[in-house]
This record gives sequence, structure tokens and C-alpha cells, in this order.
Amino acid sequence: MNLRACLATANVFVGCCCAVVFLELIVKLDPGAGNLITAGQFAFIALEGFVFTSKFGTVKRVISLRDYGLLVVMFFLTSVCNNYVFHLNVPMTLHMIIRGGSLISNMCLGTIILKRQYRLEQYIAVIMITVGIFICTYFSSQDVEVDKRHGDGDAEANIFWWLVGVLLLVLALFISSYMGITQELLYRKHGKCAREALFYTHLLPLPAFFFMHDNIKAHWTMAMESETYRFEWLGGVVVPLLLLYLIGNILMQHLCISSVYFLTTECSSLTVTLILTLRKFVSLVFSIIYFRNPFTIYHWLGTVLVFVGTLMFANVLSLPVGRWRRYAVKSD
Repeated sequence: MNLRACLATANVFVGCCCAVVFLELIVKLDPGAGNLITAGQFAFIALEGFVFTSKFGTVKRVISLRDYGLLVVMFFLTSVCNNYVFHLNVPMTLHMIIRGGSLISNMCLGTIILKRQYRLEQYIAVIMITVGIFICTYFSSQDVEVDKRHGDGDAEANIFWWLVGVLLLVLALFISSYMGITQELLYRKHGKCAREALFYTHLLPLPAFFFMHDNIKAHWTMAMESETYRFEWLGGVVVPLLLLYLIGNILMQHLCISSVYFLTTECSSLTVTLILTLRKFVSLVFSIIYFRNPFTIYHWLGTVLVFVGTLMFANVLSLPVGRWRRYAVKSD
């Protein structure tokens, strides 16, 4: 990778990991704030793009709005689903693990749509990732059942909505992979235009948030009425804590997503997927240590399978099949 790609990779780790920290802080105080978070991220990135990318609408588009249509719909659906599932009993650790299985969906869609062929090691890696996600999902479902059974809610209803949340995450995973393929095809046709794509994929879906305005307004009110934090070095300015976390998440998410879009123009989709998966692993470990999330030996086993499989898929790790074959030839 060149220097710009290395810098973008560093920004992905910093921005995305910090965004996850702020997201978990928000979710712990208000699990239903997903639509508010998504709307805030989209509005800020669209505003920044209107000023610095579109130059107040004076810069001519490289890609037509028609070509952006499907890309915008897919990006909106994945963003809403990924943030809303916290309201459906899906813990942050499981959220990151399932999203870490993006190589599975990439391989499936790459085989079907792009007619790509993969090595034996890559198929083995995908099996490892699938088994790892299954292990983490199964034992996380047991945690939900045990926790909710002692609560006031109906255990069966809680398990049902947890399952709905997991299915939404899996659906969002495949939509996101197809979106990556669509981006790759658009860049082949029109050239590198990551900043423009970032702007229009956040600007065009904004009217859709109108249908969520009641939910967004309710959680905005909760944010403004939350516990406050006093900035002594600013003369004692008091800011609602949830609002502070929301601003931090939006700024870090902007750094994260803009760096990801830049990487899609500098690196292959496989390299980008590897970087994002490793970033998710760092976020996962930090979440477990800092927030003291429940994580059993089975969760660790599943996590190791997911990320070792990812490294094998990207050919960072490899099975000694080739060495065995060379040794057999020499022996003969």
C-alpha cells in the first residue's frame, strides 16, 4: 500500500474504534437511540460533503443519480439495521462478531455475481468463520435467555426479538457485501470518486428519516434530558452526557467512513475487508476489557475461529499444504 492508503488505514482504526466506544456508551444509556444515531451521522456527513465536496452544489457529478439509486438504498438499509438491532437485545460483542463475518457474504456474492474462483484455503477459512459465528451466536442466545428470565419481561418474547435482531444483522451483512460489489463496478466504469460517493450516499437517503421522526424526536428529547457533564475549562459549560457521546460518535464515524471510502479506491475489496475485520477485532477486545462485557471461553473460541479464518482467507496465514506436497515429491 502507498503512504495515503497507510494513513487511511490508521484513520480507519482510530475513527471506527472510537466510534464504537461512543456507540456503546450511548447504547448503555439509551438502547433505542439507533435511529437518532443514524440520522445524526447521515446529516453531518451530508452537510460536510455539501460544503467541501459539492462546493454548495457547484461541482458536477461524475456518477449519475440513477447509478447512485441502488447504492443509496442499500447503504441506508444497512446503516439503519446495524444501529437499530441494539433495541432488540443484541449485545455489542455479538454485533461486532457477526459483522466480522463479512468475508462469508463477500465470497458467496463474489462467486455468484462476479464469477470469482477461490483457493481451497479460502473455502476452509469461510467454514472456520461460519463455525465461529455460530458458536458465538448460540452462546449469546443462552445469555439472553438467562438474563431475561429473571427480569420483568417475557423470556420467549425477548428471545424472539433477539433472533429478529440477529437475522437483521445477517441481512445487513449480505446487503453491505453487495453494496461493495456495486461500488467496485461503479469505480471501474467512472473512475475514483470516493468523496462524491460518500456525499451522495448520505445526502439522498435523508428524506427517509422523516418517516422515523417520532422515534428520533423522542430519543433526542431523552438525550437533552440526560445526565449532564460540566466542562470546567470552558467556564463551567454544562452539556447533556448523551448529546456529548452522540457528537463524539458522529465525528468519529465521519473519520471512519470517509477513510473506508478512500480505501476502496486505493486497495482491492479483499484488502479493505481484511482491514475492517481486523479493526472489528480490536474494537471487540477493547469492548470486552473496558466495558467488562460478559465473554465466555466459547465466545473466545468463536472469535479466534472468525479472525484466524479471516487471515487465512486473505492469505496472511496459510496451511502447510504446499510444503507437504513438495516434501512428498522430494521423497518420491
